[in-house]
Amino acid sequence: MDDFLAPIQDAFEGQIDFSGQRTTELLSTALLTISGLSAFLVGYILQDIHLTFWTGLAGSLFTGLIVIPPWRFYNRNPEKWLVPSAGGKGS
Repeated sequence: MDDFLAPIQDAFEGQIDFSGQRTTELLSTALLTISGLSAFLVGYILQDIHLTFWTGLAGSLFTGLIVIPPWRFYNRNPEKWLVPSAGGKGS
């Protein structure tokens, strides 16, 4: 049973490496900036505040879809952690 649930648990745990964290931060900043500017321009050109709101909301949802799930390309460079030794400070 654990063999069946392990891949599902890994998918929902959301582990990404440090390089992936940097990538998500840059992506979220860039995508939110682009969606905010495009929402402003669409609203200004068409003079419609509702369209501005919906354009900004669509851009935010798209950004969330790209950034929030732990996609595989966010975990390309996992850290190699040291194995704890048996004779540590506590023993």
